[in-house]
Amino acid sequence: MAKKLPLKYWAIIILFVILFLDQLFKFYIKTHYMLGEEFHVFGWKWFVIHFTENPGMAFGMQFGGNFGKLMLSLLRIVAIGAMIWYLIKIIKEKKPKGFVICMSLIVAGALGNLIDSAFYGLIFNESYYQVAELFPDEGAYGSFLHGRVVDMLYFPMFSGQYPSWFPFVGGNDFLFFRPVFNLADSSITTGVIALLVFQKRYFKKG
Repeated sequence: MAKKLPLKYWAIIILFVILFLDQLFKFYIKTHYMLGEEFHVFGWKWFVIHFTENPGMAFGMQFGGNFGKLMLSLLRIVAIGAMIWYLIKIIKEKKPKGFVICMSLIVAGALGNLIDSAFYGLIFNESYYQVAELFPDEGAYGSFLHGRVVDMLYFPMFSGQYPSWFPFVGGNDFLFFRPVFNLADSSITTGVIALLVFQKRYFKKG
């Protein structure tokens, strides 16, 4: 019988794969596309690679200008440190493999976006009206912890109009799914949803 892969290796593999792919896609988009440039994958209208940058939180949300950006980055570092400590703790306690995988997905996604926020301002120039360069001669666009997160996945599945009787937005147009995101966001979302779906299995009473 094949020996089971230890929990710590599951975590290491997930962290490595998610971080590698996330940064690979971001570097490719950043160094091959101008801001706002897009193309339709396989010609599908609902699967779009659309290059945008977000200075704030996941799915394009923002928070309080430069000071808010700094506070958000510092909060991310503290939160990720706590999550890594907790991931190590549940591995040592031999918690269910699914639980470890979920937490690894969340940590990997959070680290992926933190890398952008911490370092992209130091190594890339602007993507406005040009394709960005890595380590440009004229200098990068920002400073430590003031980088912008690269987003590119866009799935405008369908559009329509809210019924006139719908509260607050009646008669307005809507588009699903509007936010542009990245692989790191997807990793976090997948981990959180899986935890919610299987919480009774992972958090048994007593």
